[in-house]
Amino acid sequence: MVHIPLPGQPVRGSQSGKPLMALFDLLGRRWAMGVLWQLCVGGACTFRELQARCETISPAVLNARLNELRQAQLIERGESGYQTTALGAQVITALHPLKDLAELWTQQLRQTSSNEAGSAENPTA
Repeated sequence: MVHIPLPGQPVRGSQSGKPLMALFDLLGRRWAMGVLWQLCVGGACTFRELQARCETISPAVLNARLNELRQAQLIERGESGYQTTALGAQVITALHPLKDLAELWTQQLRQTSSNEAGSAENPTA
């Protein structure tokens, strides 16, 4: 059986294994978020379709992430292939405000970078 981070057990970043830290540990694994996101946004698909959606993921890493996410009950294998569970969909829904914040952060960084570039081009301004 695949070892996944579990609440109440030490995980990366938390010896107490707080539930949020266990979830962050799981989702912080290479490609875990990408796989979950693709299944939630793009819908159910086969292993090969999911590999194509994720573009650069290796079959070994995809297989490992699918096993971990299945054991964590965030995805399942249905008639149409791999799909998110209700809990997996809730995880993605809960991340939407963070996605919005990331977009705001990106805009702010671009604006700051643009202002600094303008100042460097025109030192008398």
